Amino acid sequence: MTARVRAPELRGRGWFNTGGRDLTLADLRGKIVILDFWTYGCINCLHVLDELRPLEQKYGDAVVMIGVHSPKFQHERDPQALAAAVERYGVHHPVVDDGDMHLWQQYAAKAWPTLAVIDPTGYLVASMAGEGHAEGLSRLVDELIAKHTADGTLHRGDGPYVPPPAAETVFRFPGKAIELPGGHLLVSDTARHSIVEVEADGETLVRRFGSGERGDPFSEPQGLLLLPAEVASAVGYDVVVADTVNHQLRGLRLADGEITVVAGSGRPWRSAVDEHAHDALATDLSSPWDVAWYDDRVIIAMAGIHQLWWFDPIKRTVGVYAGTTVESLRDGPIPDVWMAQPSGLSVGGERLWIADSETSALRYIEAGALHTAVGQGLFDFGHVDGPAKEALFQHPLGVAALPDGSVLVADTYNGAVRRFDPHTDEVSTVDSGLAEPSDVLLTSTGDVVVVESGAHRLTRLAPGAVRTVTGERHRTERPASPVAPGKLTLDVVFTPAPGQKLDNQFGPSTRLEVSASPPELLLEGAGKTTDLSRSLVINSNVPNGVLQVVAQAATCDVDVEFAACHLTRQDWGVPIVVTPDGPSRLPLILRGLDEES
Repeated sequence: MTARVRAPELRGRGWFNTGGRDLTLADLRGKIVILDFWTYGCINCLHVLDELRPLEQKYGDAVVMIGVHSPKFQHERDPQALAAAVERYGVHHPVVDDGDMHLWQQYAAKAWPTLAVIDPTGYLVASMAGEGHAEGLSRLVDELIAKHTADGTLHRGDGPYVPPPAAETVFRFPGKAIELPGGHLLVSDTARHSIVEVEADGETLVRRFGSGERGDPFSEPQGLLLLPAEVASAVGYDVVVADTVNHQLRGLRLADGEITVVAGSGRPWRSAVDEHAHDALATDLSSPWDVAWYDDRVIIAMAGIHQLWWFDPIKRTVGVYAGTTVESLRDGPIPDVWMAQPSGLSVGGERLWIADSETSALRYIEAGALHTAVGQGLFDFGHVDGPAKEALFQHPLGVAALPDGSVLVADTYNGAVRRFDPHTDEVSTVDSGLAEPSDVLLTSTGDVVVVESGAHRLTRLAPGAVRTVTGERHRTERPASPVAPGKLTLDVVFTPAPGQKLDNQFGPSTRLEVSASPPELLLEGAGKTTDLSRSLVINSNVPNGVLQVVAQAATCDVDVEFAACHLTRQDWGVPIVVTPDGPSRLPLILRGLDEES
């Protein structure tokens, strides 16, 4: 049995969804508290928000969810941007602004997302990183409820959540837009869970597809694709919709508004898919964010697992197109490349352009290979124009190829539209001062329409307005872990959730993949193994870098006739600094449960 640890106090820069009140642990005494360390540009964090919703409904009188927003990007430190994100993603619990990463350090978080559980007497009883913990949390909460009900320390009743006032606009955080034949625009109205058709002015409502309620039928839809006419005629629908939070693609028939599921089981992806074709409706997808017609099929920006997939609407099959699920930046022949939350697609000539948001990069596929036009890595971002090798974006979500071969980029967290010219290899700024632009559309009349998501509107840019910004360079200010040079033991700590055991029926139950940026940081220890502990050798001549660690563990229920199986997986990008007096062991928690619970 380990020593009981008091939960650190909840101190932050401010609070949201509390009616203006700052909460303390004393205010929450008698409740089971689940802290969700997140940052709103992280797709895995958005997955966890969705996983927590059923728990909030089931245990609402005994459990209080608290979002701890510990930002990665500079833009995410803006309290107004955070307030918008809380509404955008339907966060219906209090959120504390951990803009200085104080709580992140107090609770020893090392990855987004991380969950921490506090019992009704104020003790920290569990910590877990990554996705897929809903069932384990439910079992743990049941145990805590039983124990603290018996002890008389659980106090049921309403929590501290205070909803913000509703707003009235045509759109609420629109995501993507396309042009329809005849000039009308089709827009994904993400926070209202619907697809909206408007006239060419971008304001006059024509019709809305979907009820506007989450899951009826859409849940935070994003990308839209108008199929080629001959394909649409064959399949019976005109538009493919990336139904992001439902982890599905839906077909929309414009003539009568019929909506059908065309790909995705509705379950979030949890395990690898080989390179063969799979039945589209039976396959699990992961946060499809955009769609484009390229290589005679639909290409899906599978943001949730850092890949591109393909979908054949005629054969009704899907498969992996590019990416290995490792979250980083590596070019080369597809599919063996690395991406990080691809979120925007556009086709120009023979190239498929990609807004790779977590690496703040503009990338493209041509002749079966992935290339990076602009972007330097997971932790390098800013607003800098000039030569492409020096230019910086900040979490771009949209891209539009232009007829002259150049590309417009919705540089979301810089609030700008940028232009990359492959002929000169230069980046310039077309417009700035925009509210989180998430997509760019070139219409048939030559207008440039920007989906200004944070302002809930479509905006037309003035033609020819191009200027140069020398802006600032940023790096993520996440605290680095000190390590000693030479031999370093990497331990991924994993304890199955209550009622589960490691599942070895199909081979080893665990898997660990390690790489580094820069690669020369690791002298030994890179690669894949089935052991969650590994000996690394750190290069003393490299002062700092990032260890990229991917760990997963397969479990199944115990003492159940028809046992369910589960896969827990987490990607870490761990900044490290090499120092002579640093520790020689680096522990990472995939899932850990304190026996005191």
